[in-house]
Amino acid sequence: MTRVGVFGAGGRMGREVCRAVKDAADLVLVAAVDPFHAGIDLSQLGIEGADLTVASGPQELLDVGADVAIDFTVLDAARDNVRWCAANGVHAVVGTTGFSDDELGEFAKSFADSSANAVIAPNFTIGAVLMMRFAELAAPYFDTGEIIEYHHDRKIDAPSGTAVMTAQRMAAASSDWAPDPTEKEVAPGARGGAVQGIPVHSIRMRGMFAHQEVVLGVAGQTLSIRHDSFDRSAYMPGVLLAVRQVGDRAGLTLGLDPLLGL
Repeated sequence: MTRVGVFGAGGRMGREVCRAVKDAADLVLVAAVDPFHAGIDLSQLGIEGADLTVASGPQELLDVGADVAIDFTVLDAARDNVRWCAANGVHAVVGTTGFSDDELGEFAKSFADSSANAVIAPNFTIGAVLMMRFAELAAPYFDTGEIIEYHHDRKIDAPSGTAVMTAQRMAAASSDWAPDPTEKEVAPGARGGAVQGIPVHSIRMRGMFAHQEVVLGVAGQTLSIRHDSFDRSAYMPGVLLAVRQVGDRAGLTLGLDPLLGL
């Protein structure tokens, strides 16, 4: 049984992660860390049957012998948590986003020198990872391509990180795109924003969660690749996949693609 602790256990994603780990037959939830909820029972956060009190700091992970720590916190906290895991020999699975290239380079060195490993992924939704891969594979066979991403009305950035990454991967797969035929943009921004030449359109709407469609076209045909996530449970299969594999993947692994054999 793999012993798992969760950073940010009191947050919306943290609570979902705690439930998923608790319900997995081959994992055991041994620690919940969250300084904003320290001292309360997980049952007070809606997680029944865990019989755990939320700890204020990472020392709890060592006290209970955690093998893996999962982090879905905020960037400042995640930086410290990742460094702590490397220094203390605890495998890390990280869904917090926003790390700089320099920080990722630092983490790669830290885990190369550590007895622990790490998986850091900007998106743990397996379907979204496959969507990006399918778009990348299709790109060389089409003349035009655009991305439409839809999110809830509380998302403050646009376009989404997944949309940006999709466009980057499509652009890396093919540089041979037809020029935009638009000569007059009646409403500024109607053609979306371009990421490495790929138009990206962002929709923010109540009732949405996280959705993306890639539309590719060439003479006589189009291809649409769409993925829809309806709630936070969509991330859990990818998180659990990473927890199960992180111990066998030396150093730092970025993204779910290697875990899926892509």
